[in-house]
Amino acid sequence: MTNLAANLVATAREHGDRTAVKLDDHVLTYAQLHANAAAVAGDLRERGVGPGDRVGLVLPNVPAFPVLFYGAMLAGAVVVPMNPLLKTREVGYYIRDSGMSLVYGWDRSGDVVPEAARAAGIPGVVVPATGPTELDGRPAPDPVDRADGDTAVILYTSGTTGEPKGAELTHHNLDSNARATAETLIEVTAADVVMGCLPLFHVFGLTCGLNAAVVAGSALTLVPRFDPATALRVVARDRVTVFEGVPTMYAAMLHSPDAGGADTSSLRTCITGGAAMPVEVLKGFEARFGCTVLEGYGLSETAPVVSFNHPGHPRKPGTIGFAVRGCQMRVVDDEGHDVPDGEPGEIAVRGENVMKGYWNRPEATAAAIPDGWFRTGDIATRDAEGYHTIVDRKKDLIIRGGYNVYPREVEEVLYEHPAVAEAAVIGFAHAELGEEIGAAVALKPGARADAAELTDFVRQRLAAYKYPRAVWLVDALPKGPTGKILRRDVRPPVTSGPT
Repeated sequence: MTNLAANLVATAREHGDRTAVKLDDHVLTYAQLHANAAAVAGDLRERGVGPGDRVGLVLPNVPAFPVLFYGAMLAGAVVVPMNPLLKTREVGYYIRDSGMSLVYGWDRSGDVVPEAARAAGIPGVVVPATGPTELDGRPAPDPVDRADGDTAVILYTSGTTGEPKGAELTHHNLDSNARATAETLIEVTAADVVMGCLPLFHVFGLTCGLNAAVVAGSALTLVPRFDPATALRVVARDRVTVFEGVPTMYAAMLHSPDAGGADTSSLRTCITGGAAMPVEVLKGFEARFGCTVLEGYGLSETAPVVSFNHPGHPRKPGTIGFAVRGCQMRVVDDEGHDVPDGEPGEIAVRGENVMKGYWNRPEATAAAIPDGWFRTGDIATRDAEGYHTIVDRKKDLIIRGGYNVYPREVEEVLYEHPAVAEAAVIGFAHAELGEEIGAAVALKPGARADAAELTDFVRQRLAAYKYPRAVWLVDALPKGPTGKILRRDVRPPVTSGPT
């Protein structure tokens, strides 16, 4: 394998007349996607952007994204995807940190990209949803030669501690994981229609949505901004066979007033990742929509998929399955030694999907990959059959009076309550215990429950030191760009106290 864009060239040759990307009435065949990307590659070459140069994309899920992404790949450039909701200051940081040569923005996102580009002294090109229209130079349809280990994408992590770091994902990282996804996990073919709800600027949507679809010749139908009614409508309209989402998307669709009348008969396989899927939501979604939901696990640094409940194997709801093709997993202690099955430890990963390192941060890279195994920061257990269950993020561990409490376990119980739509469990400072347990809860539409009822519900199902002493109701929980609940942004009300 040389250049990731070789997949597009091959698929355009074999399935040129088939739909590649769709947004409502706007359709690009694979031949058109390749031709438009080739025009972008030629324009980049005319601008002096060549192999290894960084190119920014600040776009939602619109056809311009795959056109520009694969155009940059054809040119041998390195793509730096960014959330279109970022502000000028944030875009400016990514531009400076990556040493970007050019950045593309959406023409409906205001002046953020032009202002950030101007301040950095680089071109800022604004394009419509359908893709760029004013291009110079001759089209460049053939991919520039790249080595497996050359960087293809710099994907910035969320920056929960310190400034965001750019994970360097290589052409081989992305190709290997996209192929493993397409061939062994979602098992897609050219006859499939994949739902593009997940942001393409996020590695889950980029690999499992766009790149996997291109490998297989599937159609990718885009939704620029997720809402459950739109998602259900698009599933019915485009006869979607594969849905990919994070748990909050599944919960929103399940509890949507439109769920009852939605035609979801085309759905075959649904996959979830990005956060732990509550078992009650998984079961409810399958029962309502008549499909199979498979849970997996991954990170930005692993391109992203690490493990999965593989089709054709026994499925264990609540687990993240076992390692995908091209990847190895271990569960280790703080010294890097394997822990016994059933004991919690940190997931360590090695394989074709693991990043080459953090951009210009050798010390951070060495800390994350101290011995050839990437430390994920996620705590899990492994059973005798090799299935892994996430206990929680290492840094989300709550230590209450000397006892370890993992928020995921408490949240799972809250999700079992019939009135609960979303829950986030956090630790907050306590003078005597060090930390106390709190829970922010959003109820299902029309449902009723109070803090005391929810507290008692958990207290009856978990050990005394685990139940939340403070429960407060919210309209909605804070979420990141993929819809993942952000525990770190949950704050207890000032008046919160034991219920």
